[in-house]
Amino acid sequence: MIKLSDNIKNYISSLLNEEDANKYFAFISSEPSLYIRIRRNLNQDEIILSLSDKGIIVEKINEVENVFKVLTGKEWVGKTIEFALGYYYVQSLSSMIPPLILNPKEDDKVLDLCAAPGSKTTQIAERMNNKGTLISNEPNLDRIKMLIHNIDRMNLINIGVIQNRGEWLNRFYNNSFDKILVDAPCSALGIVQKKGEISNWWSIERLSNLTKIQLMILTSAIKMVKVGGEIVYSTCTFTPEENELLINYILNKYPLEVLDIQLPIKSTEAIINYKGEKLNTEIIKARRIFPWEVNSDGFFIVKLRKVEEIKSTQSLESNEQRSILLSHNNKNISHALNMISDTFNIRKEIWQQYQFQIKGNDIFITDKDWKDNSLNLFTRIGTHFGLFDKFGKAHLHSFSAQLLGNEVKQNIYTLTNENQLKDYLTGGIIRTTSSLKNQQVIMYKDYILGTAVPTAKGLKSQYPKSKRMDHIKL
Repeated sequence: MIKLSDNIKNYISSLLNEEDANKYFAFISSEPSLYIRIRRNLNQDEIILSLSDKGIIVEKINEVENVFKVLTGKEWVGKTIEFALGYYYVQSLSSMIPPLILNPKEDDKVLDLCAAPGSKTTQIAERMNNKGTLISNEPNLDRIKMLIHNIDRMNLINIGVIQNRGEWLNRFYNNSFDKILVDAPCSALGIVQKKGEISNWWSIERLSNLTKIQLMILTSAIKMVKVGGEIVYSTCTFTPEENELLINYILNKYPLEVLDIQLPIKSTEAIINYKGEKLNTEIIKARRIFPWEVNSDGFFIVKLRKVEEIKSTQSLESNEQRSILLSHNNKNISHALNMISDTFNIRKEIWQQYQFQIKGNDIFITDKDWKDNSLNLFTRIGTHFGLFDKFGKAHLHSFSAQLLGNEVKQNIYTLTNENQLKDYLTGGIIRTTSSLKNQQVIMYKDYILGTAVPTAKGLKSQYPKSKRMDHIKL
């Protein structure tokens, strides 16, 4: 049972009426519900059946596309092949709503300004059909590692990752984005149920500091979005200081309008009166999600549109471009693509859908329509495609073997038993009787797992270290 600090108890009791406060206190002491979001391009029925065979029973959430509540087998949800291969993502129901309200399209240039650990970024990328330009920013190095891990696990290639402070990013971008998500760092009162440690640090002073950061980040977003572009601002808390009062200040300072939004789950109107202060009445269009009403996290969500140009500092250049994206027919990459095509009998026309980037011996792949003028800002663009060995020969990366899927027509090795599967997923060697000479794409049943290379002892797994699992539920 979570023990709430007096700071949180006193704040909640002053903010909510007695009935709602008691509902909040009761909710955070209950067992959190678990939800999964299945990838849109997959056969949901097959995945649900496979999970059922493993003792994981799920129930469809009709109000939100591709979302299921886990009823039994919660302990195994993060230990299946389907999870490892990115067939689904574990995410709270409420957390899935801001990307739905943002409603990004393939031809939008989109920014997720506070992107780690990647729940909403991967959801946005999927809604863009893994095409176009999505930029995901995260200032913290440890959190950016988790962001990249989740991008890779979900086999997404339309994301460029930047490590920068959100409040500073407008130095490089001015009127640049069609849509921006600002899922701001916050006081987190909406997620105390699953993160009891919040009680250890929560205070009015911390709340005040967070509002200053949120204001700077949102102001940066306003400068970066195009006129007519849209910003979704969200927090997983329901303090008016971080939500309605912040938006009220922003509306008084910048040319923005509040847009009507319809949430697919239960929500209530934002407040427009607080401690005697009357706020801009347009703020009533924002929505509050109370956790006890949806059996998920508490959230605040508002959608804004920039209606006029504002004065902004001139965008900085990100130093001389040292990195470029290559089309499939560029001489620096075409030979490598031909080698990969010949090895695996992949149609050469397929490469027209992508761009490539060479960094040292590593090759990265992204969508053909991904574009940005400041490539030096990026930690990474797209995902791993392959690498050059010391002889200059190109080898396919496991991530791209999964991405290409059925385009691979030869040099496919199918694992025949669970022992071989475990050897592969833990980075081991698969003993074989056949004499294999080329890199292989590894399959198990209908799953494309990755790649392996022949050695004297057998096939050496090239399954990525970041995905390896000591225990898997079969």
